[in-house]
Amino acid sequence: MDDLELLDWRERVARLYLSPVDLAGFRAGRDALFADHPQSPVPPPDRPGFTGLRYFPPDPAAVVEAPLRPATGELAVDTGGPDGVVRYRRVAVADTAWGPLTLWWIAAYGGGLFLPLRDATCGDQTYGGGRYLTDTVKGTFGRGLTLLPGDRVRLDANYLYNPSCAYSSSYACPLAPPENRVEVALRAGELAYHG
Repeated sequence: MDDLELLDWRERVARLYLSPVDLAGFRAGRDALFADHPQSPVPPPDRPGFTGLRYFPPDPAAVVEAPLRPATGELAVDTGGPDGVVRYRRVAVADTAWGPLTLWWIAAYGGGLFLPLRDATCGDQTYGGGRYLTDTVKGTFGRGLTLLPGDRVRLDANYLYNPSCAYSSSYACPLAPPENRVEVALRAGELAYHG
């Protein structure tokens, strides 16, 4: 039944990302999922006292548009877990005000767009391994990353979120590769989890 619970989790995440709620409504919906769903990455012993995830205040300046330029090459990440080695293909580089960020395509059945990043808040205010702006395999469509006409992209750092391994060591997560590390402090999105 775990597989069906995971399917339900992913569907609920996708519905939340595609819903018309504003940022506050989105965060409230995410908190509810993390508090009650059996596939929540919050460890079961932490759930009875769970009162919600912690976030930076919303910041309109954390939304940027950037041109995309083509990129080539692959990256192989050994997750150290049951997924083994996961391969990613460079799709494009977004030349953002924060620095260049590579958009990755997960080179597996079904694929998906993936944008991990590590900024100057990581390890201090946010999870040390970095955060994600989108991972469409997990259903995170249309909030953190939106494709625009003319080879452009809109990035909203208010939707940066922690990978599952930030909540529990039972998860293995791909972290931001060196080319997706920026020197600026993105004080937007999810803060580090303290169970």
